[in-house]
Formats: sequence, structure tokens, C-alpha cells
Amino acid sequence: MALIYPPFEHWIWLIPAVMIGACIGSFLNVVIYRLPLGMSVNKPSRSFCPICKNQLSLWQNLPIVSWLCLRGKCGHCGAPIPFRYIAVEIVTAALFVLVWWLFPPQVAIFLWVLMALFVAITWIDAEHLIIPTNLTWAGSVIGLIACAVWPSLSSLAGFTEEWWKGLLQGGIGWIAGFFGLWAVVELGKKAFGKKAMEFDKEVEWSLREPVGDEDPMLFVMNGDEVPWWDIFSRKTDRLIVDATEVIVDGEETGGGKLIIRDTGIELADGRTFELEKMKSLSGRARGAIIPREAMGMGDPHLLGMIGAFFGWSGVFFALFSASLFAILAALIGRIGFGKQLPFGPFLAMGAVAWMFGGWRIWQWYVGLIGF
Repeated sequence: MALIYPPFEHWIWLIPAVMIGACIGSFLNVVIYRLPLGMSVNKPSRSFCPICKNQLSLWQNLPIVSWLCLRGKCGHCGAPIPFRYIAVEIVTAALFVLVWWLFPPQVAIFLWVLMALFVAITWIDAEHLIIPTNLTWAGSVIGLIACAVWPSLSSLAGFTEEWWKGLLQGGIGWIAGFFGLWAVVELGKKAFGKKAMEFDKEVEWSLREPVGDEDPMLFVMNGDEVPWWDIFSRKTDRLIVDATEVIVDGEETGGGKLIIRDTGIELADGRTFELEKMKSLSGRARGAIIPREAMGMGDPHLLGMIGAFFGWSGVFFALFSASLFAILAALIGRIGFGKQLPFGPFLAMGAVAWMFGGWRIWQWYVGLIGF
């Protein structure tokens, strides 16, 4: 059974898909920039230059065209506009065209939403090593609805026409994706969950404020810098400092066991302080225990969303493909062991590969083993 459903025979009908995709990509640039910083994607309503803060006029905000006409520079201050902005718009437009050409109209709209989520999650995870779960929860719900509307979506390699079977397969896919990868995260937490820093003599440590809007706060000890989002991936994480001296807002508070949470600190004498109300935190210490993750909790949510769209077979294919893509990227980028590599973009790539033909490989393999 072929999976090509051109809604209109002439290529001219792909032009609206390009335009819609580019416009959505322009909005995704706002999401990618603002969401990790806790900013509203609606206020301010118009895009602005992150350097000079001037709002962009209509002609300066045309997808793809404006970046080319401005030669990648802000029209007000001349600051360079990252290539990421035009790349997001081009990639989103290309994905929208492929979806519109290869899938029937009743499910293409749902898959456009999925493509937009993949693009936003990919760039956010690549830049910040986080996956916003509010995006994946929304995507999971939309995926289940899509499976009910077009049941074959949840089992591209098998096909089905009954809506309840499609919904069931999507639900099974979400369970397989989320809980399967969640188990990996928990096992990784037990095996690699803590990093101990120990020194023979006292060393200086401090919290350093971010330099730019897109930079994280840093925990600095003996010159080593650890980004804030690498330490706190869940609410239960604790950074424990074996402090000989703790200085809060310029005032020495003694030493002992210092517990640092994502939102505050607890001194050895039981006093607590909220980070957002503090001006500075530093001191001296003999060591620290830093929580760390083999994989963030955002990845199970993302794989669950993939399963909600494509069922359990799509989950296994996406996870296997993502692992291959990640290994290849690590080899090409010469990323050694112990270095963090965002896995979300590769999961998205694996799911896209499944959509645009990978299911045929699965179909061939299942037929080969006679399953």
C-alpha cells in the first residue's frame, strides 16, 4: 500500500505549504528564544533584537526574505542575527511540504503540529539541554487525537481503519515510549547520578550570574564551571558543598554542610535563603557532590509523544535510529565520553525518519523474520 496522498495533483498547491511552514518557523524562533528564559511568547507581541531591544518592523520580520535582505544583521544596531533563525524557517517549510505531499489532508494538519514541536524541541535541547514538557504533553494529546482521526498513523507499517484501534495503538505507544525510556533514566541515575569533587586543600567556589540572556547561571569551584541546568534536572536534585566558609551577600555565615537547591540554599545551622533574593553566594570548600543525569527526564516525555503519534513500532524505530544518529554525531564532532550530548534532536530525527520511509524498513524486517 503506497503512502503518498497528494491532495492536489499540481505542484503549485505545495506553495501554500511552504509559506505556512516558513511563517510557523518564524514563530518557532520566538518560542526557541523565549521559552527557556521563562518569557511569554505573546508579550511583547512583536519580535525584538536581543541586543538593542528595538522591535522589528513588518518588513524586517518576513520569514527567510528579511534575513537575506538584511544580510544576517539587525536593521537597527547592525548586530549579527544567528543563522539559526533562517535555518529554522527553511527546515520548518521543508518539513511542512513533505508532510502535505505524503500524507492525507485530514492528518497533515496534526503532523504539521508535530513538525513544529520537533523543530522547537530540537533547537531548545541543542542550545539549552532541556526539553520543555509542556510541549511534549500537548503533543501527546494531539498525537492520540490524530491516531483516532487517521488510525493508520499509529501503525504505518501495518495499517488499520478502525479509530479505536488507532487510539489504542497510540496509547500503547505512549506507554512504551515514556516508561521504557524512564526506566533507562532511573537506571542511569543510580549508576551515574553523582559526581564528587574533592580537594586536598580549601578551594574557592561561587555562583556566577549569567553573562547574556541565553546563558545559564554557573556553579564555579576551583575554576571549573558547571552550568545550572546540568545540575538541576528535577526538583529533588541537591548540590551539596562541604564548605569551610559561606558568604551570603557579602556576609560570612560560617561553614559546614551547604545544600543548594534550584531555588534556594540551606546553611548548616538550618537557615534558608531564596536564590532570587540573593545578590551573591561564594566561599571556600574542600569539595562538593554534584547531581547529574545520564539522560534528562525530558527525553522520556519526548519519546512518549512520538509513541502517541506512531505507536510502539515507531518508538522502537525512533529510539534505535536516534542512537545511531547520536553515535555518528559524536564521532564526527569528536565528542568524548563524559561530555553531554542532547538526545532530543536525535529522537526527533529518528521519528522523522520513520515518517518519511523508515516504516518501510520496519515492514521489510518484520516480514524477513516472519513475525
